Amino acid sequence: MDTTNVVSKPEQTYVDANVQDDNWTEVIQPRTRLLDLGLADVWRYRDLVMLFVRRDFVSTYKQTVLGPIWFFIQPLLTTITYVIIFGNVAKLSTDGLPMMVFYLSGITIWNYFAQTLTVTSTVFRDNAGMFGKVYFPRLTMPLSIVISNLVRFAIQFGLFIVVWLYYLLKGDSGIHPNWLIVLTPLLVVVMGLMSLGLGMIFSAMTTKYRDLAMLLAFGVQLLMYATPVIYPLSSITGKYRYLILSNPMTSIVETFRYAFLGSGIFNWNYLVYSVAFTLVILLIGTIIFNRVQKSFTDTV
Repeated sequence: MDTTNVVSKPEQTYVDANVQDDNWTEVIQPRTRLLDLGLADVWRYRDLVMLFVRRDFVSTYKQTVLGPIWFFIQPLLTTITYVIIFGNVAKLSTDGLPMMVFYLSGITIWNYFAQTLTVTSTVFRDNAGMFGKVYFPRLTMPLSIVISNLVRFAIQFGLFIVVWLYYLLKGDSGIHPNWLIVLTPLLVVVMGLMSLGLGMIFSAMTTKYRDLAMLLAFGVQLLMYATPVIYPLSSITGKYRYLILSNPMTSIVETFRYAFLGSGIFNWNYLVYSVAFTLVILLIGTIIFNRVQKSFTDTV
C-alpha cells in the first residue's frame, strides 16, 4: 500500500505591531521631550517616595543616642554660637530684636534651603548603584529629599515658634508680627523648588565633575553670608545692598523675618523676583536632569 509522507507546517501567528498587550503593568520607553517630567509616573510611585523619606530619617539617626532630638540641638547650638560670636563679639545689629529669636529665624529658613540643595546635588552619585539595578522614575529621589527636609524644617519651625512665642508674650521684646505670616507656605514652597532646581543642575554636573560637589558645599556656606541670615538687610548700604538683593534667597529670609518679627524689609517686587528666578531655575534643572538621566550610569 502506498504511503504518502505528510509534512505538517507549524502554524504562523501574525501579531499586529500596533496592538499593545494590556497585560503589561509597566512600559519603559525613552523620553524624547526635554520638559517631560513624568509626574504621572512619580504619582504612581508615591509609596516609593515615602519609603525614601523614611530611609533618609533612619539612615541619618541610626545608632545615635539622641536620635531625632538632634533636630532641635543643631539649630539651638548654632543659634547660641551666633549670639556669642556675631551678637556679643562682633556686635552686629539685629534691628533691636532679641538676638536669640533673630538668629533662629534666619537659621530655620536657611537650613531647609541649604540642606536640600546640598543633598540633592549628589543624588546621582550617591545612588548610582540603585539606579543601575532597578527601574523607577528618577525624579522620585530628589523629590523625596525635598520632602524629608521639609519634615525637618517643620520640626525646627516648631522650635522657632516656641522661642518666638516666649519673646512675644513678654511684651517688651519689640516683636510685632503681621498678616504676612500667611505667606509662610509660599516661602517654603519657593525655597523647596529653588533648591530642587539648583540641586538637579548640580547633580547632573557632578556625574562627570565630582569636584563640583565639594565646591558647592563650600559655596553654600559662603552664600549664607550673602544672605541676611546673621544680619538685617537694613544694615547694608551702598553698592553691596544691590548685590545682596540680587540673591533670590534674600527676599525670602527678609519676608519671613518681617512677617514674624515685624522688623526687616518687605517688597512685593523682590518676592516676585525670587519666584521668577525659581521658575526659571526649575525649568533649566528639569531640562538638564532629563538629558543626563538617560546616560549618567555610564559616567558615574
